[in-house]
Amino acid sequence: MQDWLTAQEAMARLRLKPQTLYAYVSRGLIEARSDAGDSRRSLYRAEDVARLEHRKARGRRPAAIAEDAIAYGEPVLPSSITTIERGGLWYRGREAARLAESARLEDVARLLWDCGTQRFPPQATMVPPGEPLARIFAVIAGRAASDRPMAGRAKKALYLEAAAVLDALVDAIAGGPGEGPIHQRLARAWGCGADGAEPIRRALVLLADHELNASTFAARVTASTGASLAACALAGLAALSGPLHGGIAPRVLALMRDIERDGLEATLAARLEAGTGLPGFGHPLYPDGDPRARALFAAFEPPAAHTRAQAAIGAMTGEEPNIDFALSALAVRFELPETAPFQIFAAARCTGWLAHALEQNESGRLIRPRARYVGPAPAEAGGPT
Repeated sequence: MQDWLTAQEAMARLRLKPQTLYAYVSRGLIEARSDAGDSRRSLYRAEDVARLEHRKARGRRPAAIAEDAIAYGEPVLPSSITTIERGGLWYRGREAARLAESARLEDVARLLWDCGTQRFPPQATMVPPGEPLARIFAVIAGRAASDRPMAGRAKKALYLEAAAVLDALVDAIAGGPGEGPIHQRLARAWGCGADGAEPIRRALVLLADHELNASTFAARVTASTGASLAACALAGLAALSGPLHGGIAPRVLALMRDIERDGLEATLAARLEAGTGLPGFGHPLYPDGDPRARALFAAFEPPAAHTRAQAAIGAMTGEEPNIDFALSALAVRFELPETAPFQIFAAARCTGWLAHALEQNESGRLIRPRARYVGPAPAEAGGPT
């Protein structure tokens, strides 16, 4: 089989329009590179095209459904916390974008944890010195090493512990204990005042949960073993730290630096030709655009460079900005640290990790999927090993 295909060949095999092919490249679904014989033309990895072609043709066999479920596929377990329907995000039946107009992260935490009007006493966590990411991991890992497992404990005690874990993570981000709503504590820590606190509040609400994303699934698997809530949060934090999950916003900031240095058209053309993609655009679960990005942009005026990039990329690929692009714009607009988007993401999503951990603990079931083995056939009994 040939290794690389022309754009026309790839589009013919997948029955795609040019803008959809570019969108697949920007999402990392198809690798592209420039044609050595013609620098104006791109080639597309045939293996990636074949995989997508196979996915379209494979039908609905149980094994195929199970394998596809790993990546934006069929639901794999029941949950009453969050759903993505009709192009929107819903927390226990309430639209996240609507909640973001006025709710605080603490309000959403109570909603996701399903604990009514439970009040949580203020906490104070000793935070070690160091960079924010090191502080966050140190604080949550310390709790994971000492907190009690969830199994067999009363709901009220678990709610109080969930609040303590979330508060400890926020203290670690802020560099020490603080008072007041979480968004105000973060705004004070970053010195961005009331103007920055409002969009931070909105971002926290919009990012609180997103169904079974990678970090939430990691937290949920951990919870299924009966581990402590802090251990579940640590599992989620570890997954979030990867460049394909919570590490997207830094890649958006890098894209914007390239645009500033090399110019908008040259940067976009070079990235599409090289197949490196355009981080911050498109989302498999939101074909009509990420509603979280729209809701966050409603809270502030993005920098002019982000506005120009959004218009150019939309015209070139047909893709809309996602929440990672909006977070990077927020960081630039209010002169936040480059790591602030990740920290906002972690503080917000911790509420979702804890909600899923509590729900999984209630089920009493261990999550233990099976692998579809594709290695060498097992040796015959008595034969060479």
